[in-house]
Amino acid sequence: MEIVVAGTGYVGLSNAVLLAQHEQVTAVDIVAEKVAQLQAKQSPIRDPDIEHFLQHENLKFSATTDAAAAYRKADWVLIATPTDYDPETNYFNTSSVDQVVRQVLEHNDHCHIVIRSTIPVGYVQKLRQELHTDRVFFAPEFLREGRALHDNLYPSRIVVGERSARAEQFAQLLQKGARKADVPVQYTEPTEAEAIKLFANTYLAMRVAFFNELDTYAEHHGLDTRQIIDGVCLDPRIGGHYNNPSFGYGGYCLPKDTRQLLANYDQVPQVIIGAIVDANRTRKDFIAEAIAKRNPRKVGIYRLVMKAGSDNFRSSAIQGIMRRLQEKGIELVIYEPNLKESEFFNCKVVKNISEFKQNSDIIVSNRMSDELADVADKVYTRDIYNND
Repeated sequence: MEIVVAGTGYVGLSNAVLLAQHEQVTAVDIVAEKVAQLQAKQSPIRDPDIEHFLQHENLKFSATTDAAAAYRKADWVLIATPTDYDPETNYFNTSSVDQVVRQVLEHNDHCHIVIRSTIPVGYVQKLRQELHTDRVFFAPEFLREGRALHDNLYPSRIVVGERSARAEQFAQLLQKGARKADVPVQYTEPTEAEAIKLFANTYLAMRVAFFNELDTYAEHHGLDTRQIIDGVCLDPRIGGHYNNPSFGYGGYCLPKDTRQLLANYDQVPQVIIGAIVDANRTRKDFIAEAIAKRNPRKVGIYRLVMKAGSDNFRSSAIQGIMRRLQEKGIELVIYEPNLKESEFFNCKVVKNISEFKQNSDIIVSNRMSDELADVADKVYTRDIYNND
């Protein structure tokens, strides 16, 4: 079976590697440098499992920039291209997905097209009508950056936005590559699958926002946040997971997915969804104000990456806090090993950790690190449990 995966980010590459254990998989990307890395069995993204599999597992895998040639021979095409939220239209920019679908239809008259990119509710139904095709369906992914292949090998569930023989065949492909047995599988209508993805991520964002607001309350009143969270989470209906206070939810998925879901409500009455988006903004205001009250001369930003095991700091919460501190006239300096540039946000990027520590009056870190243990008295963090 010939499978083509369009896009080699976390979603695309983790899917490609998973399926290449048993099927012939070709990854397509427009960036020649990334394709060259993949051909050399080097991962262009940081994910320990992807790196290991490319180097040491016997995969039926290749990569190319020649999309047309790849699509012509495909039995399946998985689309995992970016769909960033557009604040001007209040909807995802799905142009990359649109382009791939049209290109596949142009070069291949039989393959199944599975969208794995996150899309607005109602997108597949609209696309089918516009392009007069029923060959496209949606299957949401539920992956973490830095743990994407792990979450494909040990999935919590598989959701396929169609009830058909090909939907079952696609689910079987994912199950075949997984290491976990008896993975729950749900087959739904296309629009329901799109809603599942957005509501799941918005619920996670709500949980982050809830414990952050609990922490805001505790810090405002001089209370011990951990005692309160520990007590609250002893309730088995709540549980002791995903409860570590932070500077706000960030990353590639939660900010854009919550705003997209809010936009999808449009004329539908709601309070909670909008409050989740507002709560994240309020939390950043509170954190920035708490730092500013210490009257620092220079604030050190330790890592733009907000979680361990990731090299992606796109839309990280710390950037919102940085903007707020800059508006207050506070000088910032950044330590981020993944940055090649000498400046970011008009702030100096320091490559030497010792110099960074010495020149910072306060060091702001979303998560505490052993690297900061010797200057713990300088560190401002809301990290309680030392985990993500």
